[in-house]
Amino acid sequence: MTTRARQAVAPAYLLICLILGGSGQGIWANMVLQLLGLALIAWAALAPSKSTLPAAARQLLLIALIATALIAIQLIPVPPALWTHLGGRTALADGYAVLTMRPLWLPLSVTPYRTLDALFGLIPPLALYCAMLRANAYRSSWLVAALLAGTVGGILLGALQVSSGNPDTSSWYLYAESSFGVASGFFANANHMATLLMVTLPYLAALYAAARSSSRQRSSAVLMLVAGVAVVVVVGILLNRSLAAYGLTPPVLAASALILLGQRSRWRSWALLLAGLLLIAAVAALATSSIRSSQFESDAPTSLQTRQEMLSTTARAVRDFMPWGSGLGSFRSVYQLYEDPADVTNTYVIHAHNDYVELALETGIPGVLLLILFLGWWARASWRAWFADGGPYARAASIASAAILVHSLVDFPLRTAAISAVFAMCLALMSERRPPPVRTRSDLWPTRHVVVK
Repeated sequence: MTTRARQAVAPAYLLICLILGGSGQGIWANMVLQLLGLALIAWAALAPSKSTLPAAARQLLLIALIATALIAIQLIPVPPALWTHLGGRTALADGYAVLTMRPLWLPLSVTPYRTLDALFGLIPPLALYCAMLRANAYRSSWLVAALLAGTVGGILLGALQVSSGNPDTSSWYLYAESSFGVASGFFANANHMATLLMVTLPYLAALYAAARSSSRQRSSAVLMLVAGVAVVVVVGILLNRSLAAYGLTPPVLAASALILLGQRSRWRSWALLLAGLLLIAAVAALATSSIRSSQFESDAPTSLQTRQEMLSTTARAVRDFMPWGSGLGSFRSVYQLYEDPADVTNTYVIHAHNDYVELALETGIPGVLLLILFLGWWARASWRAWFADGGPYARAASIASAAILVHSLVDFPLRTAAISAVFAMCLALMSERRPPPVRTRSDLWPTRHVVVK
C-alpha cells in the first residue's frame, strides 16, 4: 500500500463513522462500522511498525484493554451461590422463588445481550485509534478534512430537515426516533449533532495555525476556507437550536483562541480565564435545563425537578448495585425497576443524561476506578499538548475532547459510534509523539532578493 493510500484509511473510516454512526437505532449501519473496525484492528495488529508506540499511546491502549476485559468479565456466568448475594440481584432471585425454579448460573450483567452490544460498540473508536497510532494510517490535516466534511454534510442535511413542509414528519430524518423539528443531521439526537458542531471549532483554529508557517498565498487560502466553514458551523448551531450548543460553544471558542495566540501573548491569560468562566456558566445552565433538545423550555422548575429526579433515582440504583454494577448497557432496564409507578408514562428514560453516573451504575467500583485512571491520563496528555511537545492539532484535540467530556455531564454523546470515533481521534492526536522541529539555515535567515535595474 502506498503512503498516500495508507494515510487516507483513518480519515475515510472517520467520515464513514460520522455518516453511519449517528444512533444506536441504525443496527445495520453500526454492524458495517463494527465489521470494518474489526478489519482495521486486524490490519493494524499485523502491519509492520518502524518504531515503538509512544508511552502515552501504550498507556491508553492498556486502559482500553482493561476496560474490554472488565466488560468481558461481566458476561461470564457465575453460580447462584455467588450472584444471589451480589448487590441489586434480590428481585431476580425472588423471581426464581416465585416460579419455584432452581436459580441458574447467570452472568454478572443483568442484561448480557445489551452488554455484548456495548462491547461491540467499542470497536469503532478502538479501530480508529489503532489505525492511527499502530498503522500510522492518517495525516492530521486529512483527519480534519474528514471531520469538516462530515460536519458540513450534517449541516446541509439538517437544513433540508428543518426546511421541509412539515419538519415534524420530514423524510429527511434518518431515524424513527429523532429530534424532529430541529437540525439533527446524521444523528437521531440533536444534542449529539451539537457536540459535533462544537468539536469542529478548535480544529478550524488548528488548521489555520498549522498553515500560518507556510507561504502567504497558502495561509490566505486556508484562512478563507476556515472562515467559510466557521460561518456554516454557526448556521448549523442556529438550525440545531440545542442548549448544549448555545452553552458550550462560547467557552470552546475562547479556548480555541489560545491555539492562535503566541506563547508570550498577554491575551492568553485573559482567554483562559474567559474560557473557564464561560465553562462554569455553561455547565450550570445545562444542569438546570430541560433534557429536551428541540427548543428552550419555559418550565425551568419542572425541568430542574425532572433532571434531579433522574439523577436521584439513578443514585439509588448505583447504591444498590455496588460494588460490581449492573452490567454495561443495562441502565434502561434497571432504571425502570426504581421508577415510581405513579409517574410512569409512555415516555421512558433510556439514559441518565449523565454518563459518569450511568457508568458508575453499570460498572461499579472497577469502572469508577478505571474512569479516574483515564481522566488522569487525559489530564497529563492535555498538559503535554500545551506545555511540552504538542502542536496545534494536539491542542485542538485536548479542547475538543474536553468539550465531549463536559457534555457527558448532562448527556450521553459517547454512546454513538460517530462521537466516540471523534473522541478516539482526539486521544490519538494527543498520544502521538512529535519530534522536535529541526531549524535549518533558511528558518534562521530570511531570504534576501537583489533587484538589478
